[in-house]
Amino acid sequence: MKPTSLLRRLLLASVATLGLGIAQAQNFPAKPVTLMVPYPAGGLSDVIARTVHTTLSKHLGQPVLVENLGGASGGIAAQKVLSAPADGHYIFQGSPNELILAPLSNAAIKYKSEDFRLVQMISINPMAMFARKDLPANNGDELIDYARKAAAENKPLTYASVGPGSMYHLLGEHMSKMTGIPMTHVPYKGGAPAQQDLMGGLVDIFISPFGKGQVALVDDGKIKVVGVLSTERQELLKKAPPLTDSKALKGFVFDTWSGYFVHKDTPEAVVQALSKALGEVANDPAIRASLEAQAMVVPRPQALNALGKLYSDNTAKYRAIAKGMNLQPQ
Repeated sequence: MKPTSLLRRLLLASVATLGLGIAQAQNFPAKPVTLMVPYPAGGLSDVIARTVHTTLSKHLGQPVLVENLGGASGGIAAQKVLSAPADGHYIFQGSPNELILAPLSNAAIKYKSEDFRLVQMISINPMAMFARKDLPANNGDELIDYARKAAAENKPLTYASVGPGSMYHLLGEHMSKMTGIPMTHVPYKGGAPAQQDLMGGLVDIFISPFGKGQVALVDDGKIKVVGVLSTERQELLKKAPPLTDSKALKGFVFDTWSGYFVHKDTPEAVVQALSKALGEVANDPAIRASLEAQAMVVPRPQALNALGKLYSDNTAKYRAIAKGMNLQPQ
């Protein structure tokens, strides 16, 4: 084949691909869109999804259906999104917890964080350490004193998480290592069942993002809060001291964030359409007010290249934490 003929064919193929992408964007969405939540109903992730889905539906011009699918630290839901056609009709509402950490800890998960593309953020979530209501600790130092005594009696402190390798598992393991005190990890399929067992006194503590639901449980005396993982007190939990103020947990400062992801092979035009619609949702005053009332920070929409860098930087950071604690796929 002559070089000019090959070049012509390549150009024609590129034009055809571009035309297909434009056509897909013009027709998108062609049917209802599914917003996949990787945890059971009732948790904070579910609250976010059910806050935004109606407004997102208006911007997309199609119904947006919330689907809850827990298990494998969010890995089952993430894999379902990857298994669906890469056409933007399945959106994953997730975080580093499910897409970066879960593949590092669960040998059954075969995807990598790079298999997804971040198209918009929706919240930055402060976290707190909650405890069963009768746990004799009201700050970080009292908690560590209790944990040390419990370990000496061969009854180590138990901490809940939303699954092996989840951020909350890593934070519990990190706390155990930095204090030198053995603690027992108790994994759940989501925040709601972990919280239920915390209320029942079946587990000692649960590090988790929080909103009005958790604050109400504290106010009703069903659970207690030992401290927040921020550097300052939080408006919704004014009485809870920062854990970093304690001698035992100095520097124990963390938060997490949620965003919307699609399969990396989703056509660029569709990604741009989704990013625009989700950005408009994040800028909606009613949405912002509703999420901020739950103690979340709603970041301003970002360009796709900035989101790509943020996701890449987070991937590198959490992989380094996992390597530091020698996290192995189980």
